Amino acid sequence: MARILVVEDDPIIRQTEEYALKRAGFEVTSSADGIAGLEIALTWKPDLIVLDLMLPGLDGLRFAEEVRRTSSDVAIVMVTALDSERDTVRGLDAGADDYIGKPFAMEELLARVRANLRRVRSRVLAEDNEVIAVGDLAIEPGELRATVAGNPANLRLKEFQLLLALARNAGSLMSRQRLAAEVWGYGHLATSRTIDVHIRRVRQAVEEDSAYTYIHTVHGAGYRFEARPKTAGDPPR
Repeated sequence: MARILVVEDDPIIRQTEEYALKRAGFEVTSSADGIAGLEIALTWKPDLIVLDLMLPGLDGLRFAEEVRRTSSDVAIVMVTALDSERDTVRGLDAGADDYIGKPFAMEELLARVRANLRRVRSRVLAEDNEVIAVGDLAIEPGELRATVAGNPANLRLKEFQLLLALARNAGSLMSRQRLAAEVWGYGHLATSRTIDVHIRRVRQAVEEDSAYTYIHTVHGAGYRFEARPKTAGDPPR
């Protein structure tokens, strides 16, 4: 039984989420405070955290950052009433895997929880653990590890899964919808910025110290994975 932590200061929303998740068969505990919730997260070791952005004691951004200092595996679904692109990006940058805006239907929350848990449990996108080596990048699916010129790339689990999905389809155009389906488990995300922010973080991890660029934007369509040697005239990415 998967463990889920709900951190939400609105008592009605918190109780509703907790009730729905328990009815769906999950083991659930909750907190109305960021500091208390973080202590639970670090000791109880949930599989997934449903995390409100606006919290007393410790806001959701700092909460996510603190969790990510010790765990790259736990899935974080951030919930907020704020609906700006800036807040979405900040949440994803802080360590959230997914993002859902209030108000939302419990069916949507449950779908996102199940999809993110599937990815945490499977750990990788397929059973094929063959090492992918291209340019100066090596991806080891079985070890959840990527290295650039022999040095480890600092990737969170979702970022690793995204890189792996692209590399396993090298040369092919990967739309945001297809990436969402392969990495998040469903073909629609609340905002395309979820994909874009994760792509930016993957690029930083594997391209900044590499002699190659790997992930290339096809404007209006998606992304393509292809190793291309860097040249002096390349624009900043």
